[in-house]
Amino acid sequence: MSLHDYPPPPRSTANPAPERPAASIRRTSSIDVSWPDGQRADRLMVGRARDVATGAAGDPPRVLGESEFRLRMAEDKTITAIDASPAADRISSLVGERGGGHLRMTLAECMPELLANADPLYLVLDDISGTALVSAFAWSQWDPDWAEKRRKLMAEGEFEKIMQQRVNVCWGLQDGNSGLNPASLSDRIADADAGELRNPADPDGWHAFHESDGPAFRRARRIDVSRDDAAGVLRIDSAFQDSAGLKHGGRVAIHEYLLRAAVDLNSNEIQTLEPEARILPFAECPGAIDNVSRLVGRKIDDIRADVLEQLRGPQGCTHLNDALRALADVPHLAARLREPA
Repeated sequence: MSLHDYPPPPRSTANPAPERPAASIRRTSSIDVSWPDGQRADRLMVGRARDVATGAAGDPPRVLGESEFRLRMAEDKTITAIDASPAADRISSLVGERGGGHLRMTLAECMPELLANADPLYLVLDDISGTALVSAFAWSQWDPDWAEKRRKLMAEGEFEKIMQQRVNVCWGLQDGNSGLNPASLSDRIADADAGELRNPADPDGWHAFHESDGPAFRRARRIDVSRDDAAGVLRIDSAFQDSAGLKHGGRVAIHEYLLRAAVDLNSNEIQTLEPEARILPFAECPGAIDNVSRLVGRKIDDIRADVLEQLRGPQGCTHLNDALRALADVPHLAARLREPA
């Protein structure tokens, strides 16, 4: 199929978030990135996550847990400093590691208790790698010549080498796709209004974000979990968005997915899984959604490993995979639905 056969990429946000459902658990998380000391200096990442329970619709949230980390990251994505609140054992072992796939393995090895307990801190630590990869995009919204300037700073042939390394890393960047054309790396990939995450009818539906001046990037997630005892399933409604602040106010989004699922209450098997692409950069990107059906019938507890097995490389979308992997914590969240208020 040629590019002319594809519809334009989706560019319509689903924000604001829905109001918190009655009798539900909501997990929200965010990583806010800024460059307080300038573009070539370390970036600051502030990660926050919160779990809340809601009784009747409209009730204020009951906080079950919340966490925060602050880290500094060098331009080559090396972590130069990190701390967490509440304090986390061995988090200092991440200093010297680089944001990338290896960092996730290090997390699992160094802090297995966070993974085993589905601690909200683990989700934002796990998101460091993906955020490090795309957060520099924020500068393109403040300097229209940013991409060209970066290219000129590279050694001869380095830009072409980077482009070649992107081939087949995901569905949207398969060989021959538009995302591998240097001409596509312009502001045309980011013209979607990110909207407001917080719903005016439910101002307590999100935790507080870290705000900063200047170029800024945000990765935000929401996962709502509720029981449908009549149908014998857990209902999941989740959302994922990458966005950047605009120089004159507001935000622009580059990635956004909704993801709805039903999971059997007894077996934890995924009965339905319905991703919806809301904002993506390239016309070919939404095609990755079709392969998600491979996960139906598998256990939600195993989804992190199953995503790596079934949707690796050009079989999946990096950002959709991240949204799917986060659902591994659903059984732990669901177990708290029956806790007394």
